[in-house]
Amino acid sequence: MITLHHLEQSRSLRIIWALEELGVEYQIKYYKRLPTFAAPPELKKVHPLGKSPVLTDGDLTIAESAVILEYLQETYDTENKFRPQDQANIQQYKYWMHYAEGSLMPYLVMNLVMSNMPKHVPFLIKPIANKIADGVKGGFINPRLKEHTAYLENYLTTHAYFAGDFSFADIQMSFPMIAMQERVKGKKPHMVAYANLIQQRPAFQRAKAKSES
Repeated sequence: MITLHHLEQSRSLRIIWALEELGVEYQIKYYKRLPTFAAPPELKKVHPLGKSPVLTDGDLTIAESAVILEYLQETYDTENKFRPQDQANIQQYKYWMHYAEGSLMPYLVMNLVMSNMPKHVPFLIKPIANKIADGVKGGFINPRLKEHTAYLENYLTTHAYFAGDFSFADIQMSFPMIAMQERVKGKKPHMVAYANLIQQRPAFQRAKAKSES
């Protein structure tokens, strides 16, 4: 039996979505975040790093979203519905599977950390913390994110999905794209249209409901 170890408000929604697209039997084990927003220690019993998503399938324990998605596609997508077959799109598929977490998400995480950092320092140094956070965002994070959003918008002007037809590369890209949806609203219409399109899929909507159960 496939078990997804799902932490609330985490990237494991992508894995629930993939399982729903595949139509395979699976179960979800839910974990709630601590008041500090950290993952609970119980997750370390599943994987030493105590993070989510983690998927178990028989004796296998698999972490990292892209690795889990590739495993599910290779093992359960017997008709190859969720991975392109032509060489050009296979290359795009591989690229976007790694780009999501390797290139784009670090800047989104850094932006979140810098935005929250001033909230967790003593009152007297909050003005200094705010200046540091604003400096890092304005001088480093925001220019990089501007480059990435321009890159994504340009790509999506000529592509409905990231690798030909809908594939697991779109599921992998969904987390940053949905996270950026409000940020780019009114400025990057193709990015917004793409985020809306993928969220209309019935499997996504089922996954969203299950992730919040």
